[in-house]
Amino acid sequence: MRPPAGREGGRRRRWAAGAVAESNADWMGSLPAALRSYPLSNLAIPGSHDSFSYWVDEKSPVGPDQATAIKRLARISLVKKIMKKWSVTQNLTFKEQLEGGIRYFDLRVSSKPGETGQETYFIHGLFGIKVWDGMKEINTFLEQHPKEVIFLDFNHFYAMDDSHHHFLINRIHSAFGSKLCSVECVESVTLRYMWEKKHQVLIFYHYPLYREYPFLWPGNKMPAPWANTTNVHKLLQFLETTLEERSRYGTFHVSQAILTPRVKTIARHLIRGLKNTLVHRNLPMILNWVKAQKPGVMGVNIITSDFVELVDFAATVIALNDLLLEEEESATTS
Repeated sequence: MRPPAGREGGRRRRWAAGAVAESNADWMGSLPAALRSYPLSNLAIPGSHDSFSYWVDEKSPVGPDQATAIKRLARISLVKKIMKKWSVTQNLTFKEQLEGGIRYFDLRVSSKPGETGQETYFIHGLFGIKVWDGMKEINTFLEQHPKEVIFLDFNHFYAMDDSHHHFLINRIHSAFGSKLCSVECVESVTLRYMWEKKHQVLIFYHYPLYREYPFLWPGNKMPAPWANTTNVHKLLQFLETTLEERSRYGTFHVSQAILTPRVKTIARHLIRGLKNTLVHRNLPMILNWVKAQKPGVMGVNIITSDFVELVDFAATVIALNDLLLEEEESATTS
């Protein structure tokens, strides 16, 4: 993945030299020392929307996140094929996303109708892989890249009672163990802090049981305002407005740089799918918005996108951290 030319001056990641510039697998570990003491809430961090949806199972039942009418229609095999075109928002696996620099993952989970036990799966219209398999894949990457830090945001749950949640939370602990960062003052969580503690994973859990586990951060520490629009101009205005309203302290912040299809959008473009209808033609304008941003207390923090590999999305977000470095240097010399 090639680092972006950046703004007018052709700004590039100055700390990414040689072969490192070709890969974002270790971008956090490669940040200059000055940025390692910045709160993670002040850094620019690339994320993916519906991160797990690179594979969905057309043969499984339609998920409980769908309306009853859709479940009935889905008995026709063609309907599930169409659903897949609109449910898939990523092409890359967790491992590939991580290697490309993605560090925030948007996760929705569900039990599967008719199954005994408490197994949970990722869900977006159709069922994806088991959550356990996804976590093992992520942990393997973290073992190989001990200075990289990730955010797992479990923000939607379907067909799950408390027993499912306890089962899932125990699985999270089994997968990551001592890598899990317990709830702390947001401003205390820097790369230096994470490295000293040998932590690599922050879990955000949007369900009341988070209170029973010290390694589960409440969902309100990871606000992710959603524009819910097909119009790219409305999306960009929404992103600007929600950044202006961002809490100065005490939370992280997700800018969801995504467009959401309406029912009539899907009806008009059934076969084309999400990528060909909304994403391809609007990504360049969204990327230009990203390039114009600045991280920091009132700036961008986590930015998410669909199909993160279609443009140099991750590299563009990571390069924004250069602005913090320039700010740091100018403060030192003045």
